[in-house]
Amino acid sequence: MKIEVKKSVKLIDYNQSMKILEKRVNDVFLGKKDEFLWIVEHQDVYTAGTSFKAEDLLDKTLNVIKTNRGGKHTYHGPGQKVVYFVLNLNKREKDIRKLVNNVENCIINTLKDYKIKGFSDKKNIGIWVNNKKIAAIGIRVKKWIAYHGFALNVSNDLSKYDAIVPCGIKNKGITSLKEMGINDLKNIDKKIINSFLNTFL
Repeated sequence: MKIEVKKSVKLIDYNQSMKILEKRVNDVFLGKKDEFLWIVEHQDVYTAGTSFKAEDLLDKTLNVIKTNRGGKHTYHGPGQKVVYFVLNLNKREKDIRKLVNNVENCIINTLKDYKIKGFSDKKNIGIWVNNKKIAAIGIRVKKWIAYHGFALNVSNDLSKYDAIVPCGIKNKGITSLKEMGINDLKNIDKKIINSFLNTFL
């Protein structure tokens, strides 16, 4: 398996990234292009996945983009690493639970590099540290091509989550690497890429 890796330095418009992702899904399905890993940061944007609930949008004045990934409301913005992938499950195991477990392990192993113990929760998808969420996962599978990905809070403004019920989960907080006292984050992209490739290659 060959996975093309791309990192974007400038902030990427969310809608633009979705067009690129959808085209790649089609190209991977047709065998025209390799699988894909893409690390981006977005301008401030709120998105709602396929199982969103209207009451989870606390600030009704917000512009929310409806997206076809799984999950509910979330926020993306500068300082958060959004890790998109396109993986061909036709050439891997057609096992979505295993795919999610592998994504969870990829995030947990990235956090281990910073001496942070993250864990998954069967009831609330994502990766948690103590009782706070540090990474959200949202995946879609079309013709056994898995895409979208996960978002890891690195140094983003956590107050932006106050406008929504993040992922529909009440009574639990949100955290970031920076909030946990990790300030040396210049190699974060490399750590994510290494963890992902170690998991999926």
